Amino acid sequence: MTTLQDRPYTALLVIDVQNGVVADAHNREGVIANINTLIDKARASRVPVVWVQHSDDELPRDGAEWQLVPELKRLDGEPLVHKSYWDSFEDTDLESILSEHQVGRLVVTGAQSDFCIRSTLHGALTRGYDATLVSDAHTTEDLTQHGVPSPDQVIAHTNFYWSGQQVPGRKGGIAETAEISF
Repeated sequence: MTTLQDRPYTALLVIDVQNGVVADAHNREGVIANINTLIDKARASRVPVVWVQHSDDELPRDGAEWQLVPELKRLDGEPLVHKSYWDSFEDTDLESILSEHQVGRLVVTGAQSDFCIRSTLHGALTRGYDATLVSDAHTTEDLTQHGVPSPDQVIAHTNFYWSGQQVPGRKGGIAETAEISF
């Protein structure tokens, strides 16, 4: 249903699953296990796995905290997008990578639910992509000291919020890991 012409394919996005981003994330091990399951499914179906890595003043590029978590293995040749804004499309080569692979539908996983995940989902939809959030394959840290809800509530709200997203010619939505097929 994407509005992008000649873009019939799907890609799996793995956003910011980095040591410093998910160190204290809610259900870290379960989310990473689900992402690994999705990576295996995508690779078996020859669906591109696109890795996204954030850097900023608090997460300097090439530092230990910036590295992808060791439980996830990026293969040589799988695209890696470097970003410095929450939206993975903003000032990156993500769009050109997806265009090269004729991708019009995204399956989104990673961290953090309330920042880079939500921003990237909106960025995808406004750019013409269909975007499915994997409801049990994204996470966030506890930021209750800043007056926000607990991580489980943030994740539940993000899932609820994205479950009904649609605009003319494209749609959002959610699915669990077990429901995703490529």
